[in-house]
Amino acid sequence: MMQNVKNSLIAAVLAGVIIAPVYGLQILRKGQETYLQPDWKMIIGGMLAVFLIQMLRPLLKRKSGAPTRLKLPAFSDKTRHKAIIVLILFALVWPFFTGRAQVDIATLVLIYVMLGLGLNIVVGFAGLLDLGFVGFYATGAYTYALLYHWAGWGFWQALPFAGLMSAFFGFILGFPVLRLRGDYLAIVTLGFGEIIRLLLINLYSFTGGPDGISGIPKPSFFGYQMVRRTTDGSPTFHELMGWSFNSQDVVIYLYLMAFVLVLFTLYFTSRLIRMPIGRAWEALREDEIACRSLGLNPRNIKLSAFTMGAMFAGFGGAFFAARQGLVNPESFTFIESALILAIVVLGGMGSQLGVILAAVLLTVVPEIAREFAQYRMLIFGLVMVVMMVWRPQGLLPVKRPQVELES
Repeated sequence: MMQNVKNSLIAAVLAGVIIAPVYGLQILRKGQETYLQPDWKMIIGGMLAVFLIQMLRPLLKRKSGAPTRLKLPAFSDKTRHKAIIVLILFALVWPFFTGRAQVDIATLVLIYVMLGLGLNIVVGFAGLLDLGFVGFYATGAYTYALLYHWAGWGFWQALPFAGLMSAFFGFILGFPVLRLRGDYLAIVTLGFGEIIRLLLINLYSFTGGPDGISGIPKPSFFGYQMVRRTTDGSPTFHELMGWSFNSQDVVIYLYLMAFVLVLFTLYFTSRLIRMPIGRAWEALREDEIACRSLGLNPRNIKLSAFTMGAMFAGFGGAFFAARQGLVNPESFTFIESALILAIVVLGGMGSQLGVILAAVLLTVVPEIAREFAQYRMLIFGLVMVVMMVWRPQGLLPVKRPQVELES
């Protein structure tokens, strides 16, 4: 009992040390003076919560016995396929019966789904920890922005080149990390993401520097622009259809386009994991030495994983630039890489459905709970800690094929 109280007190003190400088101090101004005022309610409340949780943990373990894992009901392939078809149909008709804000948030969710599926190739399938994935995202976005700014290319012309340019950077990054694993690999990829961002800031005459590039046009529909009126007098999409212009139509069109890109990414990655290259990624993830002993070349496997994952990040970046109409380096900070990685880890590494669920949760929940916006990162960190303790395999872990031998 005394040992439990001692451990709880230590945990509470450490929690206070963490909470105090981050959320326990308020910057106040009185006249020309600025001073810090402790928020004792936040500090003491956090310490008390940690103390009570630590005190109750042994009691809960004693009552419940061994910790149980939540299990989802097993579905047959036929039932799962029907459920996927129903979800796709619901996603197609949903934007026509809801508001603009909801559709806009859903479009952002689809972008993160695409990025999560791309990073899932590198982290989930191949087992390579990548903390600089936002660099490929930025490459795709700036490829479209620069092609429009300097050459006047449209979205559909620039989209394949955005994917190819990001894939090229992924291929280039693969060479320095061929012999690296774990923490060293994470540090190198983190440095790559920061190098890309700093280059975008410093190449002012080419990329616009911190100001970025603005005025990026939305994707057209078979050559018909989704605008009120065109600068060259050509017919617009709503004139072709014979109805009045409504900005809601543009939002729905962007949503449907993002949805098609997500379906393409999901289908492509699902096929890849069943091909020999996908099996090679899994072999590399489980044991690189055993993978090499089977005659597989880890160098080519790592390069293919980085290249494929970066390609989908490039597609997502190009669509992001088209949706926003503006790109600047501040949109591609390390926080974005951490968020995309959290989506993969929270959903379950290697699980595509888990990535989709995690992207929805991590994007929609902060939008709903706007009153807790200042505590967003604190809540985010607590959720990840709880997940690592109670369900490290993720929300929807991928089912590994296994064979049990009878004794």
